[in-house]
Amino acid sequence: MATSTLPPSIQARRTTIAMKLVMAVSGSLFVLFVIAHMYGNLKMFGGQAAYDDYAHHLRTLGEPIAPYSGVLWIIRVVLLGSVLAHIYSAFYLWSRAQGARTTKYRMKKAAAATISARFMRWGGVALLLFLIWHILQFTTRTINVNGSHDSPYDNYVAAFQPSVWWVFVIYALAMVALAMHIRHGVWSATQTLGWTGNVRARRRANTLAITLAAVVSIGFILPAVFVLFGVIK
Repeated sequence: MATSTLPPSIQARRTTIAMKLVMAVSGSLFVLFVIAHMYGNLKMFGGQAAYDDYAHHLRTLGEPIAPYSGVLWIIRVVLLGSVLAHIYSAFYLWSRAQGARTTKYRMKKAAAATISARFMRWGGVALLLFLIWHILQFTTRTINVNGSHDSPYDNYVAAFQPSVWWVFVIYALAMVALAMHIRHGVWSATQTLGWTGNVRARRRANTLAITLAAVVSIGFILPAVFVLFGVIK
């Protein structure tokens, strides 16, 4: 049986690179999903028929070749796999970084780190908890803070009424965490994929990261704000 003759340090480095690639790819899939999801949420501005039709067509994708909700379940499984891979790779890289530290040698990166980088880990935990809440509230409708309705549009409007203002606060904080996570994640992914080899490329990557973070977070929060202030009813 053939065994690896590579030194442990090189094997560990290769594993670290592989985990960074897993994190970049899984994170990219999730970013594509949240962009599509944000676009769907903006259908709220088109009225009840537009939003409910959008929610219905998500379940009829691929028919009649695919069964009802078949494509939607495939998307859910892929997303779940991506989230699990992202969490595992993040934990592996964090544990490697913790293990590499010594009491005699500490690099002071805090001053150079961005706010999003500092809160990346706990922001990820917060997003995971929010994702669970979001699924229980809007997908399974296990949590009904302001009643449950057959219409997805009515469920959305009910969720962000002033009487349950604290739901909006949770949602807004989650969008801030999402923006920070996307900004830092996109920037890190471009580095991992080798797209930041010069100053111009780094500037483009940073602009892309900030733009995506802003567009997604603002796009998600706007319909909720309009519901909260009674513009969308």
